Amino acid sequence: MDGPPRVTEPLAAVVDRARALISPGKRTLLGIAGAPGAGKSTLVEHLAAALDGATAVVGMDGFHLANVELDRLGRRSGKGAPDTFDACGYAALLARLRVNDESVVYAPLFDRALDEPISSAVPVAREVPLVITEGNYLLLDGQGWSSLRRLLDQVWFLDLPDDVRTHRLVARHERYGMARAVAQERVRSGTDGRNAQLVQATRDRADLIVQLT
Repeated sequence: MDGPPRVTEPLAAVVDRARALISPGKRTLLGIAGAPGAGKSTLVEHLAAALDGATAVVGMDGFHLANVELDRLGRRSGKGAPDTFDACGYAALLARLRVNDESVVYAPLFDRALDEPISSAVPVAREVPLVITEGNYLLLDGQGWSSLRRLLDQVWFLDLPDDVRTHRLVARHERYGMARAVAQERVRSGTDGRNAQLVQATRDRADLIVQLT
């Protein structure tokens, strides 16, 4: 069976694809999925800047469980795995954004410096036509994530060669204070490595696989 179409194109072309989804008076939800370090947040920031005023960005990472709860569950070392998020809460927020019958909906965000989510930090006004959400597990089936796919009008899977992706991910961990050897182990065979394998297995559920030039 053929998988979703795959495109390799410059950022400007991806912006045009997102712009084509904007329809005044109609709310559209676009998901950007991909493995850790694929560049999802960076792409979404570019899309939001290019489509200024027509988009709002809601990240899956805002639904990380708080560190105190991960400690209670004994899951702090597995932070980033599917069961360390409030998947049902994320789905409920996307459902509210899709219905779009409130003047404003507040979404959380994840502060990497604090390593904690911050609630009610992102206002999404009713008149915003395009909501972009990004995260690892938008296409995951099971563990509370299955309902996400039907809540999103389109999901694009951002692909990146593994050597580039893992290099970026190690560098990101180092920026936030992790020792290089620890970061490399986490990315290759630790939590990030296992999560990446899980995410890569979901890409055939996407509408489009995108690799940026």
